[in-house]
Amino acid sequence: MSALVFILTEKYIYLPSKLKKLIMKKIVAILVMAVSFMMVMPAQAQIKFGVKGGLNLSELDIKNGPTSDNTTGFYIGPMAEVGIPIVGLGVDGALMYSQRGEDDWKQQGIEIPVNLKYTFGLGSLLGIYIAAGPDFFFNFKDIKIGGDEGLVKTKKTQVGLNLGVGVKLIKHLQVGVNYQIPMGDSFSWKNAVDTAGEEIKGNGKTKTWQVSVAYIF
Repeated sequence: MSALVFILTEKYIYLPSKLKKLIMKKIVAILVMAVSFMMVMPAQAQIKFGVKGGLNLSELDIKNGPTSDNTTGFYIGPMAEVGIPIVGLGVDGALMYSQRGEDDWKQQGIEIPVNLKYTFGLGSLLGIYIAAGPDFFFNFKDIKIGGDEGLVKTKKTQVGLNLGVGVKLIKHLQVGVNYQIPMGDSFSWKNAVDTAGEEIKGNGKTKTWQVSVAYIF
């Protein structure tokens, strides 16, 4: 096999694995506290349902393997939001069909984000929110390049950390931007040979920016 030369360029946020795990634990703990707090304030808590969709802007970065250009996918599905208007605190979740990448690099699956959200009111018709929480992606389409064995294979379950900001308009419309920090590997890479004839094995991650629009009924 011809020599393989790959140059990996880190374009996005890098966090050490220990720090990622610590951040995830903190966010999960805050989510649990927020839900518990809402359960003891049923009179003020509001549950709303809606539809959410948008664009996935993904880069597939594989150590000792290929790195794709930014590719465009989409996601769409129902969502629910539980909030306490007085304090601006809320939790939202969604169950969405999600597509990442394109052509040979396409991933398709079910995505379940669960975010803690805090909203700053700027009047009755406008608010700005920040959000963070875990994201679960269940892949049901493998990426296979390089014959039946496949050089690149995707992980069935992928977990990430969402960090996002957005605006709420006229009480029903939400527009936001979100970045997913991968908490583990998304891919495995094998069966390639370097210039010395040694087998190359590696792993990689899916790095995704999301642009979303949600309509709350």
